[in-house]
Amino acid sequence: MLNTILKTVAFAAGFTLSEQTARAAILELLAELRPRNCGKDLIRIGGEGDGGYLLPDDLEGIKYCFSPGVGASASFENHLANLGVRCFLADHSVNSPPIARPEFTFDRKFIGSNQTEDSLTLESWIGMYLKNDPGDLLLQMDIEGNEYEVLLSTPPQVLSRFRIMIIEFHDLHKLFHPLVFRFYRTCFEKILKQFYVVHIHPNNCCGSLRKGEIEIPRVSEFSFYSKGRVNHTTYQREFPHPLDRNNDQANKSLLLPSCWYR
Repeated sequence: MLNTILKTVAFAAGFTLSEQTARAAILELLAELRPRNCGKDLIRIGGEGDGGYLLPDDLEGIKYCFSPGVGASASFENHLANLGVRCFLADHSVNSPPIARPEFTFDRKFIGSNQTEDSLTLESWIGMYLKNDPGDLLLQMDIEGNEYEVLLSTPPQVLSRFRIMIIEFHDLHKLFHPLVFRFYRTCFEKILKQFYVVHIHPNNCCGSLRKGEIEIPRVSEFSFYSKGRVNHTTYQREFPHPLDRNNDQANKSLLLPSCWYR
């Protein structure tokens, strides 16, 4: 009865009360996401702050990068273009990338789970340009929380085209909510069928949420590496990586909590 009253009062005030995800379930998922050393050193592509990412030193043969979500900086794509990689960018919320280069192709579209007047699916976007090109691709995605639906709606054979994926995941603290946990877990498990996690970098923009020994950064950048490129793995044990940098220089550093790698 008391629980019902509390939930009713909270709902009337604009909040929702719910049970929390079981501790064991969260720890099991974190264990599955534990970063691995896959035999390639990590390199930093992009600037020293926000917009720079760590990924395996295995770019040879990658001719194209798909980069949904355009921010104030395009240092990642600019660095790739200097290395001879053509970059496709998409975002309906801006009119153009912050810099213009002949190696950049921009679509003023959101990347989502459905194709509409203002959005494309990841599959259709790739098909517009590379329908008959079988080469490995690179994905760098920062789309403010829509990454989950995009990944869940993308066929596995499309994801398999990427050798490396850099994805910023938002609202990770909601793993403590059972319904959201199931949604997020399904998304991560889909990725882990084809990729290893090789690095996680918490974005220090938004802090973290802790319950007991479990601490979850609200926003984190994940680097994934295709299992088809890997012969042997060991677990990463030292964080932060020497090449890690704060996203927001004005905020306190946020290190990857030990529950993610120990």
